[in-house]
Amino acid sequence: MVFKRRDRRPFFQVLGEFFYPRGGWTRAARYVQHRLRRLPGTPETIARGVWCGVFTTFSPFYGLHFVVAAILARILNGNLLAALLATFFGNPLTYVPIGVVSLKTGHFLLGTEFEAGEHKTLGRKFADAGSDLWHNFFAIFTDRVADWHGLKIFYDEVFYPYLIGGIVPGILTATIAYYLSVPVIRAYQKSRSARFQKKIMQVRAAAEEQVARTQEEQAQNDAPKS
Repeated sequence: MVFKRRDRRPFFQVLGEFFYPRGGWTRAARYVQHRLRRLPGTPETIARGVWCGVFTTFSPFYGLHFVVAAILARILNGNLLAALLATFFGNPLTYVPIGVVSLKTGHFLLGTEFEAGEHKTLGRKFADAGSDLWHNFFAIFTDRVADWHGLKIFYDEVFYPYLIGGIVPGILTATIAYYLSVPVIRAYQKSRSARFQKKIMQVRAAAEEQVARTQEEQAQNDAPKS
């Protein structure tokens, strides 16, 4: 394969770089910012894509954030690549506060509470839901009885409150990102356009100078010799 790595990284190195990429999260954020600035389109279109990507990170659809961001970008006429890049707002450093805020907001809006206890911690509810999915999958091919108890608890106390609670902070954060992105992208595009025009003028001036020099040499060669 053309893009296949020659040196295969160990699993723990891949896992470690997922939580802390090579060069740090600051470098990764600068890379995303640089790519966003160089995207084609109006600042508003690119910023709408940023809005979609940031908003998506407040949804509980982990593993599908690219898909959700792309759909929102399509609906809101935002830049697709900007939406995909902006989903990196959600990363191992931000998912915990995003999840806590979304869950607390969701339970507050729904008038419910997250029931914690020895067998009802957040991690246990995830584990129970995964166990139910695994068990019920094999129940399709065997005589096992499907059990949805763990999934129901997970849906009622985690997924649905997260889904509802992520809307308000998601809109607020995405809107802030939108209004911060527009002037930055506009200023960068103007600066880039000015540099491009300057290069064109320099190339044009050099070409005109070369033409003038060639014509002068031609005139000297055509002049009658005494």
